[in-house]
Amino acid sequence: MVGIGVQERRARLARRHHLALRAASVDEAAAAVVGLHSSDPTSVYLSARSRVEGFAVADLEEALYERRSLVRMLGMRQTIFVVPREVAAVMDEACTKALAPPERRRLVGLLETQGIAAPGRGGRWVDRVQEEVLDALSVRGQASARDLTKDVPELGAQLSFGEGKTWGGTMGVSTRILFLLAAEARIVRARPLGTWISGQYRWARTEAWLGAPLPELDHAEACDALLRRYLRAFGPATVIDVRWWTGWTVRLAASTLERVGAVEVALDDGAGSVLPDDLEPTDAPDAWVALLPSLDPTVMGWKGRAWYLGEHGPELFDRNGNAGPTVWVNGRAIGTWAQIPSGEVRVKLLERVDARTRRTIDAERERLRVWLGDIRLKPRFRTPLERSISAS
Repeated sequence: MVGIGVQERRARLARRHHLALRAASVDEAAAAVVGLHSSDPTSVYLSARSRVEGFAVADLEEALYERRSLVRMLGMRQTIFVVPREVAAVMDEACTKALAPPERRRLVGLLETQGIAAPGRGGRWVDRVQEEVLDALSVRGQASARDLTKDVPELGAQLSFGEGKTWGGTMGVSTRILFLLAAEARIVRARPLGTWISGQYRWARTEAWLGAPLPELDHAEACDALLRRYLRAFGPATVIDVRWWTGWTVRLAASTLERVGAVEVALDDGAGSVLPDDLEPTDAPDAWVALLPSLDPTVMGWKGRAWYLGEHGPELFDRNGNAGPTVWVNGRAIGTWAQIPSGEVRVKLLERVDARTRRTIDAERERLRVWLGDIRLKPRFRTPLERSISAS
């Protein structure tokens, strides 16, 4: 069995994720990591900035909203990704479609138990409201949830959740209906209501936004295609990594690994898999640093993270498993960063580095400060360590 050690894995990460050697375009950067995380609206821009030479906000906006070569869609683990257009149907068939049936059952149950729909008629209620939303989008082209509620008043109903719990509250039916339509790939997120830091989007019918519905794919073939992309970007990966990243069952992960001809390799902490043509060693790049945002696809690419986090996981992730902003040095995450109200970017390192590396980190945080300009970030997923320096 071929062995792939930690240094080789870090070299692969640096080159394949365009962290040591920048990509020529945002499309290339997104494809290199399968897709860029976009659950936090700012993360996708900051992730692109870390990977694309001379990146400007307009570059991503042009790819998303003008050429539409990139698409913002619901994907693996109910996470929003910005993916190349050719990946959209693959991701949808391999992962997203599985989210719709349980979401529909939950919504129907809530509607019936809370008296919004009559018992036994929740499914018909959902079908009718969905069609009315789609009809409204056909007329408007793009519309926010607020606009759609004017056309479809039922979207304004409120659902209660977590009664008696500290996290309980209410949620608009619009949130659940739009999520379900997105899980069914019938609508996609279009332009935000505000600037690139806004998390409120307009919606559009998929076939109107892309010019056609997503093509129908064979499920096994879609799973194979997605796994090949994942292994090309993140391999070697363990079965646990594959399951976690995709959200697949053990059986589906194992059968797909077998179909793509994945080769087992020895890792420092167990066994992993790579594609059969991916056994050659990678040349280590020159020394590099990067300031990556919360939920960056690199830090979120594996379930087993000790080889790049060491003992720092509890300080760089929140209790729900979401990564905060990270400082990377030569394939390892060794600290966090934050923007303070004045606009300064501060870093907190969890281990010592030499003076040259520290100067490189300082230069990178100054470049980030200049790039952000008057923008003030409000990370959606925060860690106590990041909060401690952003408030100081």
